[in-house]
Amino acid sequence: MPIDFQNIEQCSFELADSHLYAQWLQEVTQQENSQLAELTYIFCTDSYLHQMNVEYLQHDTFTDVITFDYTESQQAISGDVFISVERVQENAAHYQSTPGEELRRVMVHGLLHLLGYKDKSEEEKKQMRTKEDQYLRLFPQTS
Repeated sequence: MPIDFQNIEQCSFELADSHLYAQWLQEVTQQENSQLAELTYIFCTDSYLHQMNVEYLQHDTFTDVITFDYTESQQAISGDVFISVERVQENAAHYQSTPGEELRRVMVHGLLHLLGYKDKSEEEKKQMRTKEDQYLRLFPQTS
């Protein structure tokens, strides 16, 4: 399967039911009329992602997700999506969501960036949020 889930050493997070996430992300990609070449989700700490944000993007801020696009052809997307598990938990509390829902939101957010969606302007942010909401509804409900 072209989707992989990893942890940075300092991060003890374990993604339960990773096969459900992989199926869901594949479905999102298919609904966007695209294919996956390779997609890796890397779960990390706030400090690790902050360091990456400074080093690679020159942003001295904390963030929940950073996406690196390695796509070489329009046939299939490829990239890494780094997610701060700590920031996801804080955002879930802040937005009165569950950690699981917030995690799925940032996961699909990163994938949507690889699929060509932006979020710099207000209009782009609105479209991104609409797409996130649309695809969050596709995630299989578990008991």
